[in-house]
Parts: sequence; structure tokens; C-alpha cells
Amino acid sequence: MPDVRSEPLVLRSPEQFKALGHPIRHRIVNLLRQRSATLRQLSAALGLAKGTVGYHVRMLSEAGLIHLTETRQVRGGTEQYFALVSSAFTFHEDVDNGPQFLINAALGEMLPTRPGQPEHTSLRHLWLSREEAHALAARLAEHEAEPHAVDGTHREPYGLLVSLFPADIPTLEPEPAD
Repeated sequence: MPDVRSEPLVLRSPEQFKALGHPIRHRIVNLLRQRSATLRQLSAALGLAKGTVGYHVRMLSEAGLIHLTETRQVRGGTEQYFALVSSAFTFHEDVDNGPQFLINAALGEMLPTRPGQPEHTSLRHLWLSREEAHALAARLAEHEAEPHAVDGTHREPYGLLVSLFPADIPTLEPEPAD
């Protein structure tokens, strides 16, 4: 099977959104961002039965979001390794609910803050020219493209929801000079 492709998979079909919209399947995708895994490994990480995980893996596979990358013979059985088809997903230009979908996904991932744990959620507005907005979007895309490696250094995952969008905020006219 082919390795994970570097260009983003363009999401457009209802099957893809349905597949990603389920919390268990969303968690499976986040696990597979780290590396390919077997049903047994995914089941252990999620604390779910192998049959339950197998069902959700099949839904993700049928939606074209993950694929079988490798099989290995082990103790008379076969282990199958699954991986994402792409390192990133993006929305087709005709998809209207993309931002809402991402916001709902981020809300589903948010855990309550534990004592001593850093957390900061805020809404800020920037006043930018069109060129500055394009430059900022390009800088954010560079950081977004960094690998999702797990290197065993006891790091905890934190979500970062960044959205650069034209805001629906009215603009006051300048005050008249005296």
C-alpha cells in the first residue's frame, strides 16, 4: 500500500463528513496522525472493544480517509496496520460548513483543565490588510504542516484552533475633526 501522501486530502463527500463527525472515528484519526496502528493497538489506546474499533475503522476506510498499509503474520494470525491516506485534510471550496465542522471537532476534544495545567481560550480580532491576512495565513500553514510525532518525551497533546477569517464587525466612521 502507498505511504501517507503529503498533499492534503480534499474533503467534499457527505460520507467523509459523516465518518469524521463521529467522536470515536475522530479519535481514531488523531491516533493515526501519530503513526500507523493495528486494531489491537487502537483498541488499547481508546479503551474500546476490538470489534467496536474495527467497525469504525471500516467506516473511515469506506469514506477514503484511511487505508490498510501493511499486514504481518503473528502467531498464526494476521495483523493489519492502518494509516491515514493523507497527512492533512482540507475542505473543498464548495463546502460551506467546514469551519463549523472544525469548531465542533475542537469542542469535542476539549478536556477540563486540571490544576496547574496551562489553558487559554480567547477570541481576539486583528485589523489587517488583505496582504497581511494572506501572509499570516501562510505563516500559520507552515506551523500546521509540522509532523505529529510522538517521541516518548512525556508530552501531552494540546489542541490549537486557529481561524483567520473576515469578521462580521461593523466599522465606525472616523470621528469628525473639531
